[in-house]
Amino acid sequence: MKTILLFLAALLLPLGATAQVNEQPGQASVASPDQNLRFVFYQKADAGGKRELYYRVTYKHKTIILDSLLDLQLDNHLSESAMALKVDRQAKWFDNLAITAIRHGAHDSSWKPETGERATIRDHYNQMTVNMVKDDNPIYPLSLEVRAYNEGVAFRFVFPENEKGTYYRVVQENTEFTFPVETKAWFHGWAQAPYRLLPLAGWPDESERPLTLEVLGRIHVALLEANMVDYSRTKFKLHKTKPNTIVTAMHDPADLISPFVTPWRGIMVAETAGALADNNHFILNLNPPSAIPKADWIKPGKIMRVMTQTTASAKANIDFAARRKLEYILFDWKWYGHAFSFGSDATKVAIPDFDLPEIIRYAAGKGIGVWLYVNQQALLAQGDSIFKTYRQWGVKGVKFGFVQVGSHRWTTWLEQAVRQAADAGLMVNIHDDWRPTGEQRTWPNLMTSEGIRGNEEMPDATHNTVLPFTRFLAGAADYTICYYDPRIKTTHAHQLALAAIYYSPLQTLYWYDKPEMSANEPELEFWDRIPTTWDDSKVLQGAPGQFVSTARRKGQDWFVGTITNNDARKASVKLDFLEAGRSYTATIYADDAAAPTKTKVGISKRRVNADSVIEAELPPSGGQAIWLTPER
Repeated sequence: MKTILLFLAALLLPLGATAQVNEQPGQASVASPDQNLRFVFYQKADAGGKRELYYRVTYKHKTIILDSLLDLQLDNHLSESAMALKVDRQAKWFDNLAITAIRHGAHDSSWKPETGERATIRDHYNQMTVNMVKDDNPIYPLSLEVRAYNEGVAFRFVFPENEKGTYYRVVQENTEFTFPVETKAWFHGWAQAPYRLLPLAGWPDESERPLTLEVLGRIHVALLEANMVDYSRTKFKLHKTKPNTIVTAMHDPADLISPFVTPWRGIMVAETAGALADNNHFILNLNPPSAIPKADWIKPGKIMRVMTQTTASAKANIDFAARRKLEYILFDWKWYGHAFSFGSDATKVAIPDFDLPEIIRYAAGKGIGVWLYVNQQALLAQGDSIFKTYRQWGVKGVKFGFVQVGSHRWTTWLEQAVRQAADAGLMVNIHDDWRPTGEQRTWPNLMTSEGIRGNEEMPDATHNTVLPFTRFLAGAADYTICYYDPRIKTTHAHQLALAAIYYSPLQTLYWYDKPEMSANEPELEFWDRIPTTWDDSKVLQGAPGQFVSTARRKGQDWFVGTITNNDARKASVKLDFLEAGRSYTATIYADDAAAPTKTKVGISKRRVNADSVIEAELPPSGGQAIWLTPER
């Protein structure tokens, strides 16, 4: 079998790329535009002499991922032609791959999301593509595609169209991530699990993605999956024998037809946890542009759930939503009958005293849109027609409930359902254990999803401080923020601030609340005013499990949220993000035991500018919210 050594000086490079000198023969690398990150690819022989694919990643000349295996385990029952060629079915498919070419390139563009945390996103990377064939046979080609951004590196495998070897079964991924000693990870076993900061040893189970790690004492790294739309979900497990090594763990095999690509394996890297959170557009850039040519019907906004499903209660909620400047109301499960039964018809109301056409008409007259919950059984049985029916009714969006996740089958089904909703002009919110992988760039009607331990489970304040640096790296999340429910484990100012800290273009407020619980507390003006999409966003300070301050801008107004964990804390919020030379009015909403309301949130105002600092005296599980508007 022919062995090809990699000498980059001999490569043909596209316009804009620059040649790099190898450290040694057999290596190829690609660096980020700022040269801080470098992905190094090479082959090396195992104990039996078989050549395997490896990589490592350096950040500012420090190795943050040590020599790690790149591998897919393929079922070698590919086709009749494979059998005719007597392909060794027991051999690892990725052993002894022959490298035929390596190409480098660069890309730099910007795009505007339909909804997002900033008005414009830059997509800037250098790229390396390694072309290979199996057993020196050109009918079995594949490529390793690597992108190096300033925010992180990502790689995937590309299988081009192959008429003689069309069918592939990816049985398992065995790609490794070997970290320096003393690395710790924010382990969580499922999408709605609590978090624990654990060493890379003795995990009780596989960990969900994104997985945020603390490396070399201060560098923050996140492992994530992007563009997982025709594949099986991959979590992370510990290697059985190699210390400090994480391995990809597929939910089940993926049956594919060429051409196809595997999902991106992303490695985000940043000096601080805040910088990592600021770079969460990384996952979006690893997905194709929007597939919706005209998206003016996609309207972000705030939504509340109608707890009692009667016509009278619905109208009371609509009145409350209009008064509190919300855009939507949601009718949750059971409005059409037993949600887990295929016998239920999700185009017919099955509860008494619930006049849905009248409710939709009344809501439209108040400027409020209606969303409907639909369980997976009804989506499966009626998915070909149900979305168009809802659009005819005047419904604005559908909340998918109790979706099955993980397998190749349910992944492709869910992607199809989001497309069907888009074809009908409906927005989508996916609940339960599903997490996005950046596909909301392609399908911006996918407004938000759960996949988070939110107020349906009433987590504590410490958990809430972890989420901006972990779950929100995957995209918008429906935390279902509450305000009045007595089960919340934080102060009311903490809940108030979450609307600025947690991003969701469909932001659920008052989740377990009813209109009659409200005494029209004056601090609710913060939620009245706050938008759900932004022109700019930045994490001002924070550390997972401790505290976080986030600032977001819409137009000329800024909204700032600060929360602490279960401990009391003093935090200084610097306003140096404000426009220099301009004065602003800061309205501050903070915990105040002397406040005359049952929520104990005090309100104060002061004149500030970019040199100002607002001190936050945070009680245990407390918070502070700030609205900043320029003086006119």
